Amino acid sequence: MPTVTVGAVRERAPGERRVALVPEAVTLLIRAGLDVLIETGAGSGAWFTDADYTAAGASVVPPEELYAHADAVLCVGPTDPETAASLRAGQTLIGLLEPLRHPALAGELAERGVRTVSLDLLPRTLSRAQSMDALTSQANVAGYKGAVLAADSYDRFLPMLTTAAGTMRPAQVLVLGAGVAGLQAIATARRLGAIVTAYDVRPAAREEVESLGARFLDIQHPPGTGSGAGQGGYARELTEAEQQAQRAALDAHIARTDIVITTAQVPGRKPPLLVTAAAVDAMKPGSVVVDLAASELGGNVEGSEPDKTQVLAGGVTVIGAGRLPSAMATAASTAYARNMVALLRHILHDGELLFDPADEITAALTGGALS
Repeated sequence: MPTVTVGAVRERAPGERRVALVPEAVTLLIRAGLDVLIETGAGSGAWFTDADYTAAGASVVPPEELYAHADAVLCVGPTDPETAASLRAGQTLIGLLEPLRHPALAGELAERGVRTVSLDLLPRTLSRAQSMDALTSQANVAGYKGAVLAADSYDRFLPMLTTAAGTMRPAQVLVLGAGVAGLQAIATARRLGAIVTAYDVRPAAREEVESLGARFLDIQHPPGTGSGAGQGGYARELTEAEQQAQRAALDAHIARTDIVITTAQVPGRKPPLLVTAAAVDAMKPGSVVVDLAASELGGNVEGSEPDKTQVLAGGVTVIGAGRLPSAMATAASTAYARNMVALLRHILHDGELLFDPADEITAALTGGALS
């Protein structure tokens, strides 16, 4: 019986330190009956050496050998042109491919007979898909790191401290967006002792926010507008009138806040603007704003730029932190690799990778393009 071979490539995007498989995952895949190839140096950014992979049972090979022999090529982020050109008909590419942002690449690979499996298309409301949910695992990392980054950049204490020199008041933290990243940011800031308030357009988020000990910020929406909840567990994109009303209500609260952490994203689209330049200008000197949605598409904070920290004239620090999982590459890679193992186990049947068009998970991950 032929053996399925999977190969994890080295990420080539600038600043990307994650890897699709870690040695722990290699061991699990080999036990499941797969052969595993790892591109030379693929795990170095996450502190996994080639020797670690060899000890786990993988073969460490140069990229041309990996592309020649792998049935499925595993990656983290969207494929670069060089990798895409190396793929051949009959291969499967699996990763966070962002086909909504890169439709031309997805179409080109499909025309060449390369099947794409994009983990960011996973139906997140299916309980049996939770172990494969890479967006959730990476958002957890981002939320945690975002709160720690904010604390590190803030020049005061987060908890209330009573010392011989007097009492230090606790920091006021506002988290905008109570999805996975937002909830993790709330929980981490609370553990650090801050007083946390959170806001989300989805009414159902209130219970989750309050369960973590934070206060939910109530905002009155324009008459005639409904819930901000969208499909698949995401928030829907608000109308322009709703966004203006939301920003006006948020501005007053932001001015009284020491730290703002924004996490609101819309898959494949420009993130909503939640914090205006005027709101930032009204904040106290020494305040910190961390924008987890900052990307080439824009961010939640007006003027934030991805991977850039700015100290504005008014003394407010604005951090564009859209790629925080890469900043915690070891933890993020370990979580991502577990998602990958769960997916491969799901599609592995009798020694073959099978994609069942009747299965909700695999049909969604391939964009419905099953054959």
